[in-house]
Amino acid sequence: MSHSPHHSAASSSDDSAIFTLLQSELDHMPRRDYVLRCRDRSIDVTARHDSINWILKVHAHYNFKPVTAILSVNYFDRFLSSNFLPRRNGWPFQLLSVACLSLAAKMEEPQVPLLLDLQIFEPQYVFEPKTVQRMELWIMSILNWRLRAITPFDFLHHYISNLPSSSAADGGDCDSDGDYCHLLFSISSDLILSTTRVIDFLGFRPSAIAAAAVLCAAGERLDSPAVCGHFLTADRVEMVRSCHQLMEEYVIDTCPLGLRKQRNEEAEQPAPPSPVGVLDAAACGSCDTHLDNLGSTSHEPAAPSAEPQTKRLRSSAPDVRSSR
Repeated sequence: MSHSPHHSAASSSDDSAIFTLLQSELDHMPRRDYVLRCRDRSIDVTARHDSINWILKVHAHYNFKPVTAILSVNYFDRFLSSNFLPRRNGWPFQLLSVACLSLAAKMEEPQVPLLLDLQIFEPQYVFEPKTVQRMELWIMSILNWRLRAITPFDFLHHYISNLPSSSAADGGDCDSDGDYCHLLFSISSDLILSTTRVIDFLGFRPSAIAAAAVLCAAGERLDSPAVCGHFLTADRVEMVRSCHQLMEEYVIDTCPLGLRKQRNEEAEQPAPPSPVGVLDAAACGSCDTHLDNLGSTSHEPAAPSAEPQTKRLRSSAPDVRSSR
């Protein structure tokens, strides 16, 4: 099929933008030794895990964009890779979580809750807005004010639109089927968010995580000649292969009612307007791995719930107050 000059120009422009992102993505990752420090427990990985779980719960409660959650975790890890936080009492990690989520929401969301209203789900401590704001300034300083970080979501549309034609046989074609493309984006987003809890994914570039997520969502294998020859450049195949294998091990195979079941169901039924996330902990109680609990990453609006008592504390006495 021939392409118009306009299509060719747009494709060339897209490739140029992706090349620029690939050249810069390492500048928006944690320091190189961060993964090793997590593995040898120099970083409190339990506190990190709890912090990310809280970020994802609040993210789902307010129905924030997927990129907001990824940016929050990106700020969190980049900060920790350059700074030491005391482990006692647990409040430093909680304060860092609140500040990172607040900054990410300000970058991506049209409406941002008040700082006190972000502190939901019965936190052990509730921080005064001025305390969170001071923490935000510290984070921005440590990150050299690079808040527009490169994330897997910067590559997602590119990889989905460049899937080999073989993937269309199983579900559709993104050039002609908007629902299929939307479904791929939704499933890939859920996979990407689920990687945030597993420290092994910290060693992969955002582009590799995005490519692996799209391949998993589309049911493509890296041993396919079409994938190796068209979808990925030769120097990135092995990196994506390792990420793809890890994703299948920790994100897909651990949830027998998850991705593969939904993919089969979608082949038989029309795609819904808003696909529910494939990793639903409520429907799959066996999604825990020995490293992390891969809970729900659905982005459907949460059901209204009673407003936590702690989010309305507005005492001006101490900067941090225990809510228990």
